Amino acid sequence: MHKEKANLQRFGFSAETGGAHASRTIMVDELSRLFDAVQDPLSDRDKYRLAIIEENALGKRSAKTRTLTFRHLADLYGLDPHLLVFRGFRFFWDRDLDGHALLALQCAFARDALLRSSAPFISSKIEGVTVSRESMEAHIEALFPNRFSAATLKSTAQNLNSSWTKAGHLSGRAVKIRCKANPTPGNAAYAVFLGYLAGLRGLSLFSSPYAKLLDCSADKSLELAQQAGQKGWLSINHIADVFEVSFPNLLPRTDREWLQ
Repeated sequence: MHKEKANLQRFGFSAETGGAHASRTIMVDELSRLFDAVQDPLSDRDKYRLAIIEENALGKRSAKTRTLTFRHLADLYGLDPHLLVFRGFRFFWDRDLDGHALLALQCAFARDALLRSSAPFISSKIEGVTVSRESMEAHIEALFPNRFSAATLKSTAQNLNSSWTKAGHLSGRAVKIRCKANPTPGNAAYAVFLGYLAGLRGLSLFSSPYAKLLDCSADKSLELAQQAGQKGWLSINHIADVFEVSFPNLLPRTDREWLQ
């Protein structure tokens, strides 16, 4: 179990108990501007740090805010192509414009414990139901009793609801309503990729926690993944109940051998 946990951390999954959502959302707008400024997907983390802190590519007013922004984005996404979770995220981000917000949520889900902890709460709500800040606060407090001050609990709940809204699982501003997300082929392919990194194989890839973020049936997820396969984003062999997948354009041979 310890080796498995170490492997997941090496891939970019995080087991830390905290999370950036105590103070920020998934920061899709900042992420989009950052990737416009750092266009090489193989850029190392220092390139992202320089763009945010030294070049102020995100237009932050103070050095302190720039430093905090870099820290939060690094916490949420890794910003390091050596981390396969981030490498896959950037790969699909660059190819699937319509899937950006949900891709961000998917990556942050793999790295942010607070966001992960809120997923069962969101998925349990049926379409049309109001999801209040107070109900999210109660959910977080039940999971982490007495961990947060009242002010931090309130901001955390607001940030979580905002992130789920950006990704399409909620709608509205002051009043949040549960709705269905609108996943894309890139979202489905990234969900398969995350499940693959986590050790899942076959059709179980479409019932993983990462696939559930797509907010659709397993059949729909499979259909979207096959569309991604037609685009060359992954390789799929699906006959009856046999499902095999690989990522020849994303995982170099050394990584594929290590994963096996």
